[in-house]
Amino acid sequence: MTPANSTAATVSPSPQRPLRTAILGYGVAGRFFHGAFLGVDPAYEVTIVATSNPERAAQARQDHPGVRIIEDPADIAAHASGLDLAIVCTPPASHVALARAAMQSGLDVVVDKPFAPTSAEGEELIAEARTLGRRLSVFQNRRYDADFLTLTGLVEAGDLGQIHTFESRFEWWKPTGERSWKAQTPVAEGGGILFDLGPHLIDQAVQLFGPVTEMLASVRTAGPAAGKAPAANASPRSAAPVDATGPANVAQLILTHAGGVTSHLTMSSLSALEGPRFHVSGDQGAWRTFGKDPQEAALRAGTTPDAPGFGHESEDARGELSSGTEVVRTPAGTGGYGRYYRELAVALRTGSPVPVDPQDSVDVLTLIEAAHHASHSTFC
Repeated sequence: MTPANSTAATVSPSPQRPLRTAILGYGVAGRFFHGAFLGVDPAYEVTIVATSNPERAAQARQDHPGVRIIEDPADIAAHASGLDLAIVCTPPASHVALARAAMQSGLDVVVDKPFAPTSAEGEELIAEARTLGRRLSVFQNRRYDADFLTLTGLVEAGDLGQIHTFESRFEWWKPTGERSWKAQTPVAEGGGILFDLGPHLIDQAVQLFGPVTEMLASVRTAGPAAGKAPAANASPRSAAPVDATGPANVAQLILTHAGGVTSHLTMSSLSALEGPRFHVSGDQGAWRTFGKDPQEAALRAGTTPDAPGFGHESEDARGELSSGTEVVRTPAGTGGYGRYYRELAVALRTGSPVPVDPQDSVDVLTLIEAAHHASHSTFC
């Protein structure tokens, strides 16, 4: 079966003009993770932004002079004749319907994470993209984090020897809980910390170490909301997720990869002291780093992606590499979320593979579903 990411679009955009793009949703994701990079890339023109929020609409007009604002992203079909690409970065429950509407209107589509609320819906979107001849991809921007790129280089170079243990964390301190739609979205609609952060951490682990054969999982609600969700004792095939009554805020997964590496993934919004972002151990050494990639903080502070030094780690953020006898600091890395869109433009114009195969995200969703359903799952 031909992968969706290798299926060329019915009509390739002209290389003489920018890709006319609609951003569906203009919250944090639409403004910072998509709009900021599209706005400085000459391969794209932000033609439409969909938002019903007046303040966000004003911000979009400021960020992208000449942009058209539509209030309802579901109206994308009525505006598709002047577009090439739609970016779906609305809350997860709307991803499938909006992606489908855009593809059926003749547009190629990028979907923010989580790709879909269920792996089955993700598979359906991939099949529909293939049938329609549209290009479909998922915005896995954390593949372009500075620290992850450094780690990828260390793994590929064999600097740690045979790796046996990979630890990866996304932690922060939000004792009062999430705000806006994240606070109310149930698991069935892509809510909770595992749907929020799992697409990043699981994807990174699989990209580094390959398919998962076994998983131990703990997904729970801690703090003031504890006790509102049932215990994680459901079977892997039961109908309802274990935390269906409310979004979980703490998740820990132990993945066993086919190659023998064990990945320990921690996600928490109730961690007042963060552990290492990465801690990787092999039979010839170990590497660890603290803190998070600098791109999001820079964007929120008003720095544009074309500013000198954008995405470059500070000297204090450099990782530590140990051979067991001495510790040295690895060079500061440079992240680049804009690389995703540069690679996407090439793919849309030439028919080459898109930067992130949507099947990768379906495979991650399968693991997220299993983690929500049971504390122990085995995969063939």
